[in-house]
Amino acid sequence: MPTGSRLASGGRGDQRPEAGTLSDGGVREQIPTFRMLGVRVDGLTTETLYAAIAEGIRDGQQTIIGNHNLHSIYLYHHDAKMRRFYSHAPYAFIDGMPLIWLGRLLGYPLRPEHRMTSIDWLRPMLPTAVSQGWRLFFLGSRPGVADRSAAILRSEFPGLEIESMHGFFDQRPGSESGEAVLAKIRAYRPDILCLGMGMPRQEHWIEDHLQLVEAKVILNLGGFMDLLTGELPLPPRWISRLGLEWLMRLLSRPHRVWRRYLLEPWFLLPHLARDVRSRLVR
Repeated sequence: MPTGSRLASGGRGDQRPEAGTLSDGGVREQIPTFRMLGVRVDGLTTETLYAAIAEGIRDGQQTIIGNHNLHSIYLYHHDAKMRRFYSHAPYAFIDGMPLIWLGRLLGYPLRPEHRMTSIDWLRPMLPTAVSQGWRLFFLGSRPGVADRSAAILRSEFPGLEIESMHGFFDQRPGSESGEAVLAKIRAYRPDILCLGMGMPRQEHWIEDHLQLVEAKVILNLGGFMDLLTGELPLPPRWISRLGLEWLMRLLSRPHRVWRRYLLEPWFLLPHLARDVRSRLVR
């Protein structure tokens, strides 16, 4: 079992100054925190994200690093287990330009670099993983995709310690295939466990098995393995900078994502209206 668990602080909408030097720990206290749309989000950058990962590994405390976009916020308001997941995550970085825009509308000092996607920050972290001997485990996606993503990164970063397992198993606690997954993770004892089973399945699995997972840092990263392997087309960087990946996904896979992009955001309008009112009366 991990030596401890670092749970999330309450997050009251306070804004902490960002860190200059992050090598000596205390990362949580150096990251600005904001409230919007009924959730807490953290103004992490790649620098502070790497520092949080390194601190979690160094301290040996089980640390969940979550992320938020409009889809996760919609699920947060409809799914009690999602809310418990985020209550256990001391960090929730921003994965979606609309949250940057909304934050700035509310007067928060959010910048484009506060928006991070796994495809942008994961690879640049791996030279440090190699030099520090960090062990990574990828769990999720379809059979073959997880192994292929791990093989790609092994070839790009010689010496990288990484194992993988697909996400097509019985997720119910105590199932035979689920126990086999836990046994594989337990035997490998990863420093970093990256989940790629999609929302909310990956968060549900973490919540159901948190005390049984032998990993120091846990991240919920959705379709990152499909992007690494080319199973999903990688949007051009200019589209990412404009925050229009959603449009590309809607055009390429309308049958899978139409509800996420065309219906769910409307539910969040009352939350946005409350945020705007609260800022105006201050």
